[in-house]
Amino acid sequence: MTELGAFLRARRESIAPADAGLPDSPRRRTPGLRRAELATLAGISVEYLTRLEQGRDRNPSSEILGALADALRLTVDERVYLHRLMKANTGTACQGTTAPPRTVRSTVTAMLTRLEPTPAIVTNQVGDVLAHTTGYARLLDPVPENMAWFVFTSPHAHDTFPDWAVIADQWAADLRTAASLGDPYAAFMAQELQVAGGTEFSRRYDSSTMLASRTGVEHWRHPRVGELRLAYETLALPDVDEQRLTVYLPADDATSTALDLLTLHNDVLQ
Repeated sequence: MTELGAFLRARRESIAPADAGLPDSPRRRTPGLRRAELATLAGISVEYLTRLEQGRDRNPSSEILGALADALRLTVDERVYLHRLMKANTGTACQGTTAPPRTVRSTVTAMLTRLEPTPAIVTNQVGDVLAHTTGYARLLDPVPENMAWFVFTSPHAHDTFPDWAVIADQWAADLRTAASLGDPYAAFMAQELQVAGGTEFSRRYDSSTMLASRTGVEHWRHPRVGELRLAYETLALPDVDEQRLTVYLPADDATSTALDLLTLHNDVLQ
């Protein structure tokens, strides 16, 4: 048995049937879920799950691991651990994991200062947050390290974005585009998110035929000022790292007033 197989079996045996939406029975002889039950929940065959647990299959796809992670109710940390166990099994744990540089030119930083208190953010092709205005931090506090990771793994993402499915489609499309153009780190991140984000990410990533929009209106919800409609423009920066600047502007009077209230509240606290 491999570490991957041992982890899957241990998690299967620790899940109460009721927690997985299945009826419990006093006649049940094994702890947790039966293999057939987990296989059905994950959409795979019992035979394949048996091979995984016994270590006879060492290279499941990220999509299958994501489906198993969903069925086993794994936390984000457990999902990442599961994916890295698979990589360790195949001897590819260190391939393609070098993250792109996070350096932002001083002129871009100075431009962000000039944009205050307007919400603005600098990201790269995989969604890493490289810099932002304090106006953006008032919208999303704390500012995540990576927007794609936040959208698909944070429990707060659905509250932040009432139109979550639209935002999720955009970030899946961004990663798919970068990976398709040969970015190895984007491909690595997509594999991690296929496990960490489960089927919600996988089906969007696999079926994406769109390019992410660089302009439009997003619907946000803020815990203090409520609903916001933010018009955004995304500008490509002249940089080999494919950094981009996204600026958010109020799309209606109510949002303009709400942003002013957030700025005023911040000024009072300071």
